Amino acid sequence: MERDFLTIALPKGKLLIDSIQLLSRVGIECSHVNEDSRKLFYDLPDSKAKIIICRPTDIPTYVEYGAADLGLVGKDTLLEENKDVAELLDLKFGYCRFVVAMPEESVPPKLPNGDYDLSGLNHQRVATKFPRVTETFFSGLGMQVTPIKLHGNMELAPCVDLAEMIVDIVSTGKTLKENHLLEVAPILEATTRLIANRVAYRMKYGRIRDLIERMRGELVGDVSAK
Repeated sequence: MERDFLTIALPKGKLLIDSIQLLSRVGIECSHVNEDSRKLFYDLPDSKAKIIICRPTDIPTYVEYGAADLGLVGKDTLLEENKDVAELLDLKFGYCRFVVAMPEESVPPKLPNGDYDLSGLNHQRVATKFPRVTETFFSGLGMQVTPIKLHGNMELAPCVDLAEMIVDIVSTGKTLKENHLLEVAPILEATTRLIANRVAYRMKYGRIRDLIERMRGELVGDVSAK
């Protein structure tokens, strides 16, 4: 394969449009890429690139094993999947937050500093898509919890006594409020990141560094325009 030819994995779902727009602005014209199509692989010979469309949770695996040189993926997925990839750049879009949330009627008391006292939640059950992030957060507090992995509708779990609380990503918090859940602890903030296969980063260093600098320039321009 040519030294400057790149295979880039893009995520299905809410991050795809912003990812396509950013790549198109930095010289990899892919505005015709469409998630509604059944097509998952696009050759872009004029840009010396290929685009593959993947589930977000699969992108770190494609990149780790070299099926893709680069990937655009949320930091939340990177933390949960814990793959051996190089994280190159914070792309600033796709902002969300990890939080711990509980039913309004069962939130713990507050400490003098205003934070909720989580100590009484030791050994409780937590419904989440992110068991690794969940265990890491609570172990950092010296606590053990039992993560129950679900693939969606976390808010239902406390309502049917499957779990005492949830760990999930939120953007506005509207869904929590609609289901009478209250955020009791922030965990971390997440945005979309550019990642690379470690071997490809060395072998295609010039092309990848050029792409990073172009992206960085676009990000600076976006901030300046606000």
